[in-house]
Amino acid sequence: MSDPIPLQTPAGFATAFALGLDDGSGNLALVSDARPLPVKATPPAAPVALEGETTSDILAGPFVPSALSTIFCTLSGDWTGSVTVKRSTDAGSTLHPLTLAGGMWGSFTANACEPVWEESDAGVTLWLDCKIASGTLAYRLSQ
Repeated sequence: MSDPIPLQTPAGFATAFALGLDDGSGNLALVSDARPLPVKATPPAAPVALEGETTSDILAGPFVPSALSTIFCTLSGDWTGSVTVKRSTDAGSTLHPLTLAGGMWGSFTANACEPVWEESDAGVTLWLDCKIASGTLAYRLSQ
């Protein structure tokens, strides 16, 4: 506290409260801007990745993302065709392609490794709609 706090009458006293923690040598160290509480935000556990290989058209999924973490799509192999990330709010009965400002998003025709989405709704599932003309595609959605 840099400025003194005046006492108010009639009491003439004020109760003081301070937070502290062990300074590493068994003594009290007061919490301050220079010595904040040692807290750390812990992200949710990463879900099991959706991964596999295909030589033919498939709808791979579901991938159930944890909230507010970046979702990555990795596509590799020697293949031709297209892969579109799709989103469902009803366990896959209805699939919607990802869009950004009204344009297609999360649609690929070549190998890729990039962030594609960040989900905030609970219970949403993501799917990979793979249309393979030739070759073998290795795919992965993960967080």
